Amino acid sequence: MKEILNNQIDSHKNILIDISRSELIEKSVKNKNAIISKNGALATWTHKESTGRSPKDTYIVKNHKSKKKIDWSSPNNNPLDPKVFKMIWNDAIQILKEKDELFVTNRVIGADAKYALKVKTISDSSLTALFTLNMFREEDIFTESIFKDEEFQLIVLPYDKLKDKKYSDKIVSDMVIASDFDNKRGVVIGSSYGGSVKKLMFTAMSFYLPDKNVLPIHCSANKGKDGNSAIFLGLSGTGKTTLSGDKNRSLLGDDEHGWSDDGIFNFENGCYAKMIDIDYKKEPEIYDAVMHKDDYKNHGVIIENAMMYPNGTFDFFDSRLTKNSRASYPLSFLKNIKKSSKSVAPKTVIFLAADANGVLPPIAKLSIEQAMFWYLMGYTSKLAGTETGVVDPQTTFSRFFGEPFMVRNPDDYARLFGKYIKKYETTVYLVNTGWTGGPYGEGKRFDILVTKKIVNAALSYRLKNVDYENEKYFKLKIPTSCPGISKNILNPRNTWKNKEAYDLRAKKLANEFANHFDKTFKGKVDSFLENVCPGK
Repeated sequence: MKEILNNQIDSHKNILIDISRSELIEKSVKNKNAIISKNGALATWTHKESTGRSPKDTYIVKNHKSKKKIDWSSPNNNPLDPKVFKMIWNDAIQILKEKDELFVTNRVIGADAKYALKVKTISDSSLTALFTLNMFREEDIFTESIFKDEEFQLIVLPYDKLKDKKYSDKIVSDMVIASDFDNKRGVVIGSSYGGSVKKLMFTAMSFYLPDKNVLPIHCSANKGKDGNSAIFLGLSGTGKTTLSGDKNRSLLGDDEHGWSDDGIFNFENGCYAKMIDIDYKKEPEIYDAVMHKDDYKNHGVIIENAMMYPNGTFDFFDSRLTKNSRASYPLSFLKNIKKSSKSVAPKTVIFLAADANGVLPPIAKLSIEQAMFWYLMGYTSKLAGTETGVVDPQTTFSRFFGEPFMVRNPDDYARLFGKYIKKYETTVYLVNTGWTGGPYGEGKRFDILVTKKIVNAALSYRLKNVDYENEKYFKLKIPTSCPGISKNILNPRNTWKNKEAYDLRAKKLANEFANHFDKTFKGKVDSFLENVCPGK
């Protein structure tokens, strides 16, 4: 298959291989993939079906070698017959043949040269090629890699569709995002959302790396002036980007990392930040990275699906197009970064949960077993909607804080995580960035400045020697004091006026943990994790 693709690339009449960033920017404007905004960034808008990931159109080829390593019971792991993938791959090559010009980029995933995976992206879209330059790393670190004799090939046709009737009973729509792990191939057809390309490669790394004794993590990471690093795991809306962006700590990356015996390393070259409601006062570094002024040929930030006025200015508070407006930019556009994107093993791990029930403490210290459990569950809560008044929050579990991308059997990740936090004596904290004094609609959300103080206390080891008290519903250890924070808010039960209402709400959430664990993980992970499960 790869030979067929390489032959097609070599024989195409107009193929542009690894052209410069400025050339790709100019091509994107000339080809009308994007237009120039007032500050010099590129603005683009996708089809309505491409404003975010499309889980129902995302597939994993069920090959003989890899199928036993994948948890097919996970709702995001849609199996695809190898014969169907072969048809899609061949059809994608035929589509490539018909294009006036093709763009090829050769990049790598992984800042640690030992674990870097080469990725060759082939597309008819110059904007897609530019996106890979923003998000994937330069190839010059590749010679040391354990993957040095291998290459992942990715075909991206963002504006085409699968129209052949032969797919009607095999593919749910005319869009497909498919990964063939055994043969290191991927295809994106019909999705112009940049995240489809980014997350396909993260999913590939999350599959390959555990076999190399490397834990892939959906997290942000930074390093303090003392040389120690920290990682932050949390789902959308929990404050991961804001809390890891600390002026006193250098950023390794904001989304995808690996943890090996050599330390932690960023997978990416850039960031793919949410822009909806971005406020310069709260997130100045991200805002400046995206909105700084420059000649458009040097800029190259790609802003997706944000409201832009005819004068070229943006309104990031206007969500009529989507609440998932995004910006892709290189890490080098940020001021306080660690250029190598590598560091030693983290001394601190922060799990972030925006608990809208108001029953979790602002911070709790986790044992190794609890850390493995909360990592496995990936809890947060989101609001179901407020059109008819305040409603109960919706409990959300996303395994390893990234369920769609963590495709292997759950024990593969949980055990590796447990191994590393034990080996490197890493301290793990659960931080609630959600509500206190009652659930959403009754209590109030923790002020971000309060949460920052709590996180800073954890990162500076000032919670190491304080006293802790046991909490019964979630089996947590809550500090009885925290520098700069009122003791009254540390135990969530104390913040509720109606203690019985707190008990009922806490029991309800604990039972949801127990039910989800039994339904999803019982018999698939180490049995000792059940002992630390709330509600049991």
